[in-house]
Amino acid sequence: MPAVKKKTDKTAPSDSAGKAGKAAKAAKTRGDTPSRTLDVDALWALARLGAPSLSPDGAQAVVPVTRFDMDKNKGSTSLWLLSTLGGEPRALTSAGEKDGQPRWSPQGDQVAFIARREQEGDKDEAPQLYVIPPDGGEARRVTRVPFGVESFKWFPDGKRLAFVSWVDPALRGQAAQTVRRKAEKDRKESAYVTEEGFYRFWDHALPMNRVPHLHVVELDGGEVRDLFEGTEFELSRAEPDADTFDISPDGRRVVFSFDPNTPKTLEHRNALAEIDVRSGRAQVLLQEPGWDFVAPVYSHAGHHIAFVACHQGLKHTMPQQLAVLDTHGHWAVLSEDWDQEVAAPLRWDEDDLGVLFCAELQGRRHLYRFDVKTLHAFPLCEGGHVGAFALEAGTLVVLHDSASFPPRLSVVEHEGDAQEQVLHRIESFNDEALASLRFGQVEELWYEGALGELVQLWLYHPPGFDPKKKTKAPLMHLIHGGPHTAMGDSWHWRWNHQAMAAQGYVVACVNYHGSSSFGNRFADSITGRWGELELQDIEIATDLLLKQPWADPDRVFATGGSYGGYMVAWMNGHVPEGRYQAYVCHAGCFDWTAMYANDAYLWHAKELGTSYWQDPAKVAAQSPIGYAQHFNTPTLVIHGQLDYRVPDAQGLAYYNTLKAQGVDARLVWFPDENHWVMKPRNSKLWYGEFFDWLKRHDGGVGDGGKAKGKAKKGRKTP
Repeated sequence: MPAVKKKTDKTAPSDSAGKAGKAAKAAKTRGDTPSRTLDVDALWALARLGAPSLSPDGAQAVVPVTRFDMDKNKGSTSLWLLSTLGGEPRALTSAGEKDGQPRWSPQGDQVAFIARREQEGDKDEAPQLYVIPPDGGEARRVTRVPFGVESFKWFPDGKRLAFVSWVDPALRGQAAQTVRRKAEKDRKESAYVTEEGFYRFWDHALPMNRVPHLHVVELDGGEVRDLFEGTEFELSRAEPDADTFDISPDGRRVVFSFDPNTPKTLEHRNALAEIDVRSGRAQVLLQEPGWDFVAPVYSHAGHHIAFVACHQGLKHTMPQQLAVLDTHGHWAVLSEDWDQEVAAPLRWDEDDLGVLFCAELQGRRHLYRFDVKTLHAFPLCEGGHVGAFALEAGTLVVLHDSASFPPRLSVVEHEGDAQEQVLHRIESFNDEALASLRFGQVEELWYEGALGELVQLWLYHPPGFDPKKKTKAPLMHLIHGGPHTAMGDSWHWRWNHQAMAAQGYVVACVNYHGSSSFGNRFADSITGRWGELELQDIEIATDLLLKQPWADPDRVFATGGSYGGYMVAWMNGHVPEGRYQAYVCHAGCFDWTAMYANDAYLWHAKELGTSYWQDPAKVAAQSPIGYAQHFNTPTLVIHGQLDYRVPDAQGLAYYNTLKAQGVDARLVWFPDENHWVMKPRNSKLWYGEFFDWLKRHDGGVGDGGKAKGKAKKGRKTP
């Protein structure tokens, strides 16, 4: 293959980075060979770790751990304590079903978290704030707010917490909000009535006539005060999480991002404001036309605020950059010359001379420290994929994963003159399960794609597969969504690459033009011409892969979700019949005019280069529906009714179009799923339908040679 091989990852899950699980160690000692490949049951049996929080002395971490029960078709989340110095983990909570977002108090004497529980017959109707001593004891409910708690942070004194709750902005006081909550609960009508342009997001309608406000609660006594009451301020209606605000080191002020425009839209053009906690007086700190300012965080001295800035007024694909604001109102973008996107959350280093954050680079996600004086970024932990981090008292903990192991927690240290990165595992939740599983080899390759530019390709081989031998194997493209995301050296819970390769496929993941982590110009290259460069990249990869000795030209497939589903539908109208034996389209975009029913409809004109009423021909030229007369390849269409990003009418219209033309097609429609498939039993059915469809059209997977028969033609005789 005329490509530059950069890395071969032969990682069956191991503990080269630190402490091994007891079962894994025992297996190695016995010389046992893992005998099972990863399937959907094994995938859902694994524990899923969340973002860690560190004690003030850095000695302990608290982490949410979620486990699912396939028979009960649900999961439960509990909190676990881990020593950063080594030792056995200890369960901190077990009574709640979903104990999440743990945060250690500044004094280290309490861990706060959000849960929905029942205590002494008093059952939470909405998630509330709880605290629990880390050395043991019962959790105590802190809030009883009518509409529940969305996210929170501790005040430095450890006596108060700031939290987000959706409230009716026209009302004053918690008593009035409680009456409103009862009226909402007792409402007999089902209609959603609004004049807002932004009224639903991903899979849920935004609360009708309610907005997210910032509140303060006293730990002792539970007194609650709405900081935004009587003002026009509100937090982001999209995702009002703990990254939207921060508390000053002296506890007197809170900085937050907000949308200053009316009406509110999903445009992400936020400004920064600051509110005095005692007086309630607020002032706008920073607002610039065309700029989006989010994720503010105070320095330890309180003299600077770091935040993420994006000049969307220039172009919607402009990168998110690191910026800093001082107490005099002066601000500057610091990472302007660094062609990588900065991702929230931000965290000032303990000396206030650097800012920590995660950023993607060529299909991997690293943790960086950006020096605010030299304006250079230095990797503190290189992925794989660094999903979250915490830093306290010089101890740095990361939640990280790779293509061959699920998220795990490690302490990051740098040793030797070269300051080589060393990861010390501090947990082993999944080691016993992983020790029995066989994983395939993962390769990172580069080739010349569209415009003569290098394009990255990831290959996942079946366990035990030798690409140098002439044993034939089927090829399956797994096309990522976005389009401004990327496949990489990471673990995916819903479309797991290893689980797909374990079925006998060589799985190809192309980071086509438009993908993130390859610079702003690469990401912006597809604007106004969707489908063109991406298809060239995928087709060139197919040509190169079919030249390999293992490739079977009679068993070639393409699958994808969201934008990847769009690409599969696009390919069906542009690729000659017989090139691919079957497609799988999950939540795929089909008709850009009808897509105005989705939650992000203002985004379409930016990506397509126009609105459908301004230049219908240009929009139609980028829609798969405009090439329906060429559809000929068998397609499995999957969609969820609760998908508001790509409404399910897109999938139904695509499926109906295929059936109307006599093309072999099958529909899997979930009335209770959104853009993704989140429930264990539905996921198991999803994987079953996915592989059964491919096997139906490949003549048999894993037969050690040629397919048993030619793939069926797509178009049936009516």
